Amino acid sequence: MNKAELINAMAAESGLTKADSKKALDAFVASVSKAMKTGEKVSLVGFGTFSVAERAARTGINPSTKQPLHIAAKKVVKFKPGAELTAE
Repeated sequence: MNKAELINAMAAESGLTKADSKKALDAFVASVSKAMKTGEKVSLVGFGTFSVAERAARTGINPSTKQPLHIAAKKVVKFKPGAELTAE
């Protein structure tokens, strides 16, 4: 499902217009992104939890040259699905 299909599904499920559904989705994405940038967790009961984790610096290997290279530390977003979302 892409963004346009999600907007159509949200509009059909909620009874909102497609324009309002797009605004709601954009606001949700912006709010979650803002929280992630500040390091906050976002928990949606029944859906899941978005959190930020830190990856340590490590040494990797360039597959074409087989030379070692340094991979810098970085922050990544993790998602843990809630109990109601997990597939049976």
